[in-house]
Amino acid sequence: MQNSAKNFFSKLGIDARLLGMVGALVVLWIVFDLITGGRFLTPRNLFNLSVQTASVAVMATGMVFVIVTRNIDLSVGSMLGFIGMVVAAIQVQVLPDVLGLGHPLIWIIGVLLAISMGALLGAFQGWVIGYLTVPAFIVTLGGFLVYRGAMWWVTKGQTQAPLDATFRLLGGGAEGTLGETLSWVFGVIAAVAAVGIMLMSRRRKSSHGFTVKPVWAEGILMGLAGGLIICFVWVMNSYPIAKGAMKRIAAADGIELTEGMVWYHGVAIPVVILLAVTVCMTIVAQRTRFGRYVYATGGNPEAAELSGINTRLLTVKIFALMGALTGIASIIASARLNAVDVGLGTLDELRVIAAAVIGGTALSGGFGTIYGAVIGALIMQSLQSGMASVGVDAPLQSIVVGIVLVFAVWVDIVYRRRAGL
Repeated sequence: MQNSAKNFFSKLGIDARLLGMVGALVVLWIVFDLITGGRFLTPRNLFNLSVQTASVAVMATGMVFVIVTRNIDLSVGSMLGFIGMVVAAIQVQVLPDVLGLGHPLIWIIGVLLAISMGALLGAFQGWVIGYLTVPAFIVTLGGFLVYRGAMWWVTKGQTQAPLDATFRLLGGGAEGTLGETLSWVFGVIAAVAAVGIMLMSRRRKSSHGFTVKPVWAEGILMGLAGGLIICFVWVMNSYPIAKGAMKRIAAADGIELTEGMVWYHGVAIPVVILLAVTVCMTIVAQRTRFGRYVYATGGNPEAAELSGINTRLLTVKIFALMGALTGIASIIASARLNAVDVGLGTLDELRVIAAAVIGGTALSGGFGTIYGAVIGALIMQSLQSGMASVGVDAPLQSIVVGIVLVFAVWVDIVYRRRAGL
């Protein structure tokens, strides 16, 4: 029986590490749902969980490249807070006076500024690491302190709120979703795209003479991919919008509410952003020269440099990418809260590193997957959200998360040792 199951999964070509992560996530969800009396696996909680995971998961996709090349970035949480504070201050104090309150360019300027700031700050750190040969641990630890202090100086510690109304949509909430109809359209397109990508991958492998999975195995995987996407959309479309929010939206859009009318949230915009980032980062990792250079450098830095790879410039690019993704995460985090205070992004660097490591990224370098980091972020957020829902104190939550992180690294070491990696 055991051999049959092993052979089945071998035919499917599913990584044992991925199965383990998904299994751990499912166990967490079931346990917390039982403890909370069925309140955890509800559309409302799963919607909130997806939004809360987005900002950390976006940064975790970039942290994969950083750790794969045997570096570390301890500054991402503070950088997120600093970028968020600068962008919020400009939205609240500068742009309304220059362009006018509610001007449609305000949110665009905020988004471009956040991403540009992140890329520039990250590139500078990468330059110090790559060209001045200062260890990444020290450089980013310095960034951790500098950005957190600079965040306070931007506004003398004053909270910046409220943010631009359109900008706030990027953080989720009742208004920040695709809505019921668009969510179904999004789900169908995403499911068809997933199946199409798998078919093209199979055709490409076959044309180059590589071994492909059996047709039945490929069909199962396609069905799983499409089914999970449609199931996710169905769950998001099962979460009704509160009456107060419905009245607010109806008043803003000039819609007349009738008795018994019910609207549903649908897929949150931060989740759409996360999906786009995940797809783009996966393509970069698997289909571009830059991605191949990243993994080659992480596997053997000396050999990579001797083969002609400019590892110093590569380091600058990796940290610039990490910074840009941190800028995107700052947009999601600040928009979700509709305010920025000096606590924004606190300890996010540890959550991001933990998500990447739990997702299977090797601290020794050379291996890591984008989807693994996203699942790792979901596991981390599920653990914290579940503990909060059952009334676990914040200090105890930190203890549990720390233990889980150490355990995940130990499991990774054992797995690599047995697999001969």
